[in-house]
Amino acid sequence: MTIDLDRERLAQEKILTWQLRDMKLTEMVTVYLSVDKGSHEHTIYCVLIPFREAETVLSNPADWDLLFGEGTPSAMGTEPVIKYLRHGVDTGLEPLVINRGFNESQTNYGQRTHYSEISEEFRLFHNLYHDRETDEYIKIDDEGNEERVAIVEPHRIKIRLKEIRQFLAIKRMYLSIQFRHYEYSEHSLEELGVSEDEVKLSGPNSDDIDICWSRWGYSADYNIRENYRTFSVLEGKRLIKPLPVSESGFRGFAEEPKKKYVEFIIGVDENGDEINATCDPTKVNYYDRNPEFPHHLTAVQFRKAVLDKYYREPSKYSVEDSGLGCPWWGMRIDNHHDDKVVVFLRDLCSLPYTEQHHWRAYNIRPEGGISDTYFKRCIEGRFTDSDRPEHLFKQSYRDLQKESEKYLGWQLLLPLAPGDEHHFTSLRVPSTDEQREFDELVLSLTKLLIDSLNQKQLKELISIEQEENLNSEQKQQLNRSIGCLEIALSCCDVEDAADHISFLRELQKLRSSGTAHRKGSNYQKIAKDFGIESQSLQAVFAGLLWKALSVLDYFIWLVRSGQVNPEIIKKNSLKKGYAIFDEMIGFAKSDVTDGAINHDEVIHELESKP
Repeated sequence: MTIDLDRERLAQEKILTWQLRDMKLTEMVTVYLSVDKGSHEHTIYCVLIPFREAETVLSNPADWDLLFGEGTPSAMGTEPVIKYLRHGVDTGLEPLVINRGFNESQTNYGQRTHYSEISEEFRLFHNLYHDRETDEYIKIDDEGNEERVAIVEPHRIKIRLKEIRQFLAIKRMYLSIQFRHYEYSEHSLEELGVSEDEVKLSGPNSDDIDICWSRWGYSADYNIRENYRTFSVLEGKRLIKPLPVSESGFRGFAEEPKKKYVEFIIGVDENGDEINATCDPTKVNYYDRNPEFPHHLTAVQFRKAVLDKYYREPSKYSVEDSGLGCPWWGMRIDNHHDDKVVVFLRDLCSLPYTEQHHWRAYNIRPEGGISDTYFKRCIEGRFTDSDRPEHLFKQSYRDLQKESEKYLGWQLLLPLAPGDEHHFTSLRVPSTDEQREFDELVLSLTKLLIDSLNQKQLKELISIEQEENLNSEQKQQLNRSIGCLEIALSCCDVEDAADHISFLRELQKLRSSGTAHRKGSNYQKIAKDFGIESQSLQAVFAGLLWKALSVLDYFIWLVRSGQVNPEIIKKNSLKKGYAIFDEMIGFAKSDVTDGAINHDEVIHELESKP
């Protein structure tokens, strides 16, 4: 069995077939390979060559035109005539992949390992983003879509053929894929049942593929690696041609693709049939310039769920009050309705074509018009606040951050960690009555209002005397965010907090019984209290947002009122510091010690207190 497998390997028919394959533009082509597994050794290295060098390059399959480690800057000549060679040779050849090596005696005693990298010119040509975690190179188009173009591994680099050929089109060069494949066997040629003449083969250029290759094998008479008696070599070069310049994708050379537009439902005729119109700006009536086409302020309506896609990717998209966008495009929207989103026909043309199709899938027959808020803003040109709870909540949340910094010098609600910011950006009244979406939004609301309470600073509002007068249950509550808030406000003689504290506790129960744990009798009880059984989940969450907004507005009033202020903390911190100092002095005067005091420790203890 081993002999049969070795005979097949040494024939290298599969590898040769792979080298002769038809390459699609979508293929990830191996442009660098260095693998040595004992029984085989495979190497691939690519070189950019001028058109004039093609015939010379293909004349000798065994002679590589550029080797590993070559292609870096050098100079040639003697004083006073010295010629700088950017790629180390004067033949016009350039590397696509550069092998980096370092002088071990100068690099941390050999700790700097060698590595390979893709030509900087290629990376900049395609404006590729380098994902350092995966060592992949990403192309981001004008619509924000991401495509993987290159993969870098320790012993292999792959690049998509489309980008290679686009690069070659502007460079006006070929890519030479140099390859050499060794296959080793522990058996002799006689044991394998083959002769050297059967192994020695070569191939010239073909009509469809510019390639040259040769293959041969040797017996134990030749000096090969230890424990192996026979090997075969398949080596050669294959040229990759450039795309036509018009298809290079490079601005100024390639043809600009004609932008396409989708038709949307804009009305219903007398027979009840839908009326459709394109959002192509040249076919929209702007101020009577194209009276035969629909007016540019025609209201096009969509199901509210059209925005869910963007809420699910807050790191890429931003859904704001009257606006939707990402780094590559943006669009004004009327998102002040309970059940729909309205967009003017003229604004839909700002969407990429793929996004237009997404919106078309949620397009509905118009019923009613734009909201009063959107009308005042876009038609009358007046500033007006939104009447939507999610918009007002986010504005009050931002206002609380500003006011806390201004009046307190610290945040009443701690800033969200980067991994939690989506709880704020994605907060909204749900577009559907799905339980999953409702549970996720309840979780977000509790993280924003309850989990983010600044317990450390709230505790500093409580003096030593006040803390000593707390009963055991209240002291336990100090370790819980809502309980800590309630006790701190009570110690500051703040009034009118009871209703807001009660809401926060009910919200916490809803989260704990419905999201953090399996839904049981506790959830049924709290669901009944919130009216979940008698209302839609959308209406319930809208009610939660209005109450949460009331809590935020109360916090803003509280911060501005001065009832909670830095002076209280400063005063309490000073008292606590003196108490620690007195405790240490008392300990020093007792019979337990010789009276020696480590002043550095005392100072450190005092200074560690806020």
